[in-house]
Amino acid sequence: MTDAIVPDTQHKGLVAALPLPWRHYASLARFDRPIGWWLLFWPCTWGLFLAGATSHWVTVGWLLLGSVAMRGAGCVFNDIVDADLDARVARTAARPIASGAVSKRAAWAWIMVLAAVGLVVLVQLRWQAQVVALGSLALVAAYPFMKRVTGWPQAWLGLVFTWGAPTGWVEATGFAHPAPLGPLYLGCWAWCMGYDTIYACQDREDDALIGIGSSALSFGRHVRAGVTGLYALALLGWAGAIWLVRPDPLALVALVPVAIHLGWQALTLQPDDGAGALRRFRNNRFAGLLMAAACYVVGAAA
Repeated sequence: MTDAIVPDTQHKGLVAALPLPWRHYASLARFDRPIGWWLLFWPCTWGLFLAGATSHWVTVGWLLLGSVAMRGAGCVFNDIVDADLDARVARTAARPIASGAVSKRAAWAWIMVLAAVGLVVLVQLRWQAQVVALGSLALVAAYPFMKRVTGWPQAWLGLVFTWGAPTGWVEATGFAHPAPLGPLYLGCWAWCMGYDTIYACQDREDDALIGIGSSALSFGRHVRAGVTGLYALALLGWAGAIWLVRPDPLALVALVPVAIHLGWQALTLQPDDGAGALRRFRNNRFAGLLMAAACYVVGAAA
């Protein structure tokens, strides 16, 4: 790496001001790193808006709260499972469970608290969306083990972290009119796999040393080409979904801003520049906003 890796435990903002015991739990849930819940949240809005529910702002608020809580619970579970691996990676060695600052038993209790918040959100949704949302639990539970059995764990993460798209779509439509959901979810999957490959560039050396899988390793010298291809597939899927909602070439123009942004990310990526990779990964919060705007425009006009 040409730039020093920033440890996950360098806190900022309100989390840094918390008393130490509370700071550990906030760190476990990544409350000081909002990029994760934004990436989980944006696909929820894409499904909701593209399905025409462009005025359901209360639902948007509930989905944001659910994204914060469930992303936090997922991070705690991931840290419980990965404690041994985290202790061997420079960026993650000081995480609360890996360092021994929080016991696994206390971490499980924290998961229950976060899951309770998620349950409150779940009951706000129509029953069909509840069924879809609960369908993600098996995927979430399996994800931390994927890096141990495959060189492409980001492919599994793409299934997990974009589950909000079908949840939002079904919240708006029930189980009627499912056709656009297939290409929408495909695009979401490819987008997630692309940005998490960028994120994984930070850990390539450590991952190789301890023998765990990563698409940033599996792509080898072709990381930039791989990310470019994934982002192209994302745009193709999203274009297909938009076309099925509104078969008008002008509707596809809504994708131009997000296409330009993802193109910039992919074409300027330097896989050996850890700090640059992290910046591009974080820029996907803006990419998500651009896609939400596209879905809003198309859904409102359909």
